[in-house]
Amino acid sequence: MSMQSIQQLIEIMRALRDPDSGCPWDLEQDFQSLISFTIEEAYEVADAIERNDMDDIKSELGDLLFQIIFYSQLAQEQQAFDFNEVVQSINDKLTRRHPHVFADAKIKDATAQTKEWEKIKQQERKTKAASSSARLSHLDDVSRTLPSLMRAEKLQKRAAKEGFDWPSIKGVMAKVVEELAEVQQELDAKIQEQDKLEDEIGDLFFSCINLSRHAGVDAEQSLRKANLKFERRFRRLEKLADVKNQQLNEMTVDELENLWQEVKKHE
Repeated sequence: MSMQSIQQLIEIMRALRDPDSGCPWDLEQDFQSLISFTIEEAYEVADAIERNDMDDIKSELGDLLFQIIFYSQLAQEQQAFDFNEVVQSINDKLTRRHPHVFADAKIKDATAQTKEWEKIKQQERKTKAASSSARLSHLDDVSRTLPSLMRAEKLQKRAAKEGFDWPSIKGVMAKVVEELAEVQQELDAKIQEQDKLEDEIGDLFFSCINLSRHAGVDAEQSLRKANLKFERRFRRLEKLADVKNQQLNEMTVDELENLWQEVKKHE
């Protein structure tokens, strides 16, 4: 990609935001209104990658890049920063965080690099906190806008680096069983309190994410695969029901379970 192509994209964005001749929809947008679109575009990139569709990956990456150009244009209009400053910011960060590549530091392997990366990020957080007179927390910069599952995993990893963690997966598994029992307790209560039930189910989810982390499994990726597997199986179940001239919403629980097991058997 040439600098000319980037400049053309920047000029397209400026034209879309022109107060006199721009696009009405683009002119209505601001930082807040674009958030949901940015998240959606990131997930569409992930979907294209999982389908290994190179044409779609190229297209979706372009859509994601456009989001960055859009934010940069909004910031430039507010005289905050422009796209070149965004690029320079990531250039500086990558150079700073890879002293073994761009300076004289020596790193033995990927594990050592990960540890060094965290040290550098921690120093960056300290510098940022000092400049704002804010109290430093090891959970700083774990974005609150991340999907809840991903954020839980990042919070756990950050706390674990400070020693706040189970020593083995055995304790984590026991915690999952404990949280499941507490959910059951709320379900069995004579008077169910929705807030308490929601709280206990949240604790169960959090513990299950912790379990996946200790097992070396990416929780977001494993759930994404589970979703795809369920979708694949349910579509086959629908086709099988059609072949048998059966309506799903008219079948009993046992009939549905038998059909589901038949689908699994043929996978």
